[in-house]
Amino acid sequence: MSLTAVLIVVVAAVLIGAFGIRVSRTTSDFYVASRTVSPLWNASAIGGEYLSAASFLGVAGLILSFGADMLWLPVGWTGGYLVLLVLVSAPLRRSGAYTLPDFAEARLESMTVRRAASVLVVLIGWLYLMPQFQSAGLVLREITGAPHWAGGLLVAVVVAVNVLSGGMRSITFVQAFQYWLKLTALAVPLVFLLMAWRAGGGPGLSPQDAATWQVPLAGGKEYALYSTYSLILATFLGTMGLPHVLVRFYTNPDGRAARRTTLVVLSLLGAFYLLPALYGWLGRLYAPDLVRTDAVVLTLPGRMVGGTLGELLTALVTAGAFAAFLSTSSGLTVSVAGVIAQDLLKGGVRSFRIATLMAVAVPLGLALQARALPVADVVGLAFAVAASSFCPLLVLGIWWRRLSTAGALAGLFVGGGLACAAVLVTIVGGPYEGLANALLAQPAAWTVPIAFVVMVAVSFLTPHRVPPGVGRTMVRLHTPEDLDLDRGDWRPRSS
Repeated sequence: MSLTAVLIVVVAAVLIGAFGIRVSRTTSDFYVASRTVSPLWNASAIGGEYLSAASFLGVAGLILSFGADMLWLPVGWTGGYLVLLVLVSAPLRRSGAYTLPDFAEARLESMTVRRAASVLVVLIGWLYLMPQFQSAGLVLREITGAPHWAGGLLVAVVVAVNVLSGGMRSITFVQAFQYWLKLTALAVPLVFLLMAWRAGGGPGLSPQDAATWQVPLAGGKEYALYSTYSLILATFLGTMGLPHVLVRFYTNPDGRAARRTTLVVLSLLGAFYLLPALYGWLGRLYAPDLVRTDAVVLTLPGRMVGGTLGELLTALVTAGAFAAFLSTSSGLTVSVAGVIAQDLLKGGVRSFRIATLMAVAVPLGLALQARALPVADVVGLAFAVAASSFCPLLVLGIWWRRLSTAGALAGLFVGGGLACAAVLVTIVGGPYEGLANALLAQPAAWTVPIAFVVMVAVSFLTPHRVPPGVGRTMVRLHTPEDLDLDRGDWRPRSS
């Protein structure tokens, strides 16, 4: 039954994506859907690609394992959009860029900065894609006993087909559908799980759990205070540096639509993230043996409800999990393929399609070879890299006209390099003991401040490297679209 649900989701994704073939003709269609996506459609698509395996499976697993401390994950992932709304969304849309490297080149007027940004986009995208493929393997193995590589390969093939067929235009339809599927796939089973909990007398946590699991910083992790604040910093600031999120704001018609999109996203994410926390709490009551795994969401319906209804609910949750893998992987593939096509190949639709194959092949290989970590932990590392590199570039690039080319490069190399090194050491050589493990597993608390300090300090030391056209660029970023700058009178068009 669960396998049938997975096949239905896969077929639906392919059929909806195929619709994009009929309306995708130009390069702009493939990269940014010709900048015509409405706020509601765009917000649903953002929700579809943002709510990854880490949100659907990982949050509940971490809350089951470590308790109230892990509630900061959904809070931070949602709150990051508030920072994005205030500081970045509208100016970024007004930049007129296709990708983050486009913005970096336009603001700093430097191909070197663009290339550095391109490398980081690809690394963040691959780091984010890897756990999607690993989790797909876990789910397919749980329901069919298939080898662990089969689920990742299935997701990679479906994503490649969708992106190759219609680019951004195609996956916008797919991701919007998949957000509402994921919300339904968690909400409907949860109603029956809560009914089963109530019918069983509504048991609560044991006295030991009540004293530790539900109390923040009460013994869930070593160096918990540092890890918590570092996690908060990574999630709040990392959102604005995620390439697959930012590329969505280029698809809005204007800056005002970009702001409205962000407001709707906040509502959609807030509604969704209420659900994994409840799964984690119920898992602590009924499935404590699943500690330090990501299987609690998939297991609870069978344990708490059972019978045919339990199988149907498990099938629905499994369908939602595969929708999470497909939607997030699609968005990441588009953002990575866009950068590879423009900066490594010759550009155009043919290059985009070649880049798509490159974008999925590398993380699929890594997923098959790398040490398996909790999916939310790996995604958290991607947030730390984004917060340590693109966050300083965007905030200072948009709001500080004295940012120099040398300062931007130094901040990207130092902040992004340190964060990438910590991630690599954690994935390949970890886990470690004591403070070293905390610093490497949650690097944002020290890499983000270093990146900002280096970017500002080097900019002060190299004022001659400030781009000559910075004044014109800043006007473009901060001038509302209803001012007719071409006339030079700064009056609203309606006047």
